[in-house]
Amino acid sequence: MKIVVGISDMKVSNNPEDTLITYSLGSCIGLVVWDPVAKVGGMLHYMLPDASLDKGRAESRPFMFASTGIPLLFKEAYKYGAIKSRMLVKAVGGSQVMDAAEVFNIGKRNYMILRQMLWKNKVMITKEDIGGTVNRTISLHVGTGKTILKVSGRGEFEL
Repeated sequence: MKIVVGISDMKVSNNPEDTLITYSLGSCIGLVVWDPVAKVGGMLHYMLPDASLDKGRAESRPFMFASTGIPLLFKEAYKYGAIKSRMLVKAVGGSQVMDAAEVFNIGKRNYMILRQMLWKNKVMITKEDIGGTVNRTISLHVGTGKTILKVSGRGEFEL
């Protein structure tokens, strides 16, 4: 079954028939985690780096922010039997879209906080496709871990 992960959303599954997919990643980051032993997959689509910018919104929409969404993604995957040391982690997005003058640098800031949080927790990114000025769509087949990336102007390929 196809499960769509919307903007400011997160989904985790252990159903080998499920495919998690998120569309139109611009400056947002799509973070994919998969445990090949437990066959647990998860996906987060976050928009902004730091929840302290808007505490009220962070409480009602924790997946909007990296600082609140990333820990929740990992915790939910653990509930399904995933173990941090086995997890493959993939990140896509972080483009400069609608900010050609790089005034806000949302994409770069989103990526920077991701790297900081993972480094602090001794988690390495397995593969990534970050930056540029393109939109991306990513999908994860939970049963196999196959991750397909579609990039505007570059086509579709396995990440």
